[in-house]
Amino acid sequence: MQYLSYIFWPRPPATGYDSPKIQLVLALCFALVVASFVIKRWRRKLKNPVTKKLSRSWASACTWFGLIGLLLAVSRAEDISYISMRFWWVVWVACLAFYLYVQVRLFKARHYEKIPMETPEDPREKYLPKRKRK
Repeated sequence: MQYLSYIFWPRPPATGYDSPKIQLVLALCFALVVASFVIKRWRRKLKNPVTKKLSRSWASACTWFGLIGLLLAVSRAEDISYISMRFWWVVWVACLAFYLYVQVRLFKARHYEKIPMETPEDPREKYLPKRKRK
């Protein structure tokens, strides 16, 4: 019961921006936002259409997860009640884990590359009978 009140407490004790936890979370969330721009540029250079299609949502997902994480971290540092609940971090991590799980499964299931077929040159082929045309 005490654990539930720890998670759902609407106004946890405020931590300042000088806290290493807040600094780490802010850095990670900011890195997610920057990674979204890097992924967007990387996708433009892709030649494989399958990889390009499978990675379509990655940039926007990084942006949204980064911005929501920044909002949660700033609300915790600024002591905004209900938004700074620890429960929202649990929801955020669960959503991120589920998104990563689905993307990995889709990538493994649908990613392929076309391998060029090499037809062997058979010297007997010119002497073998051909199909008759109708």
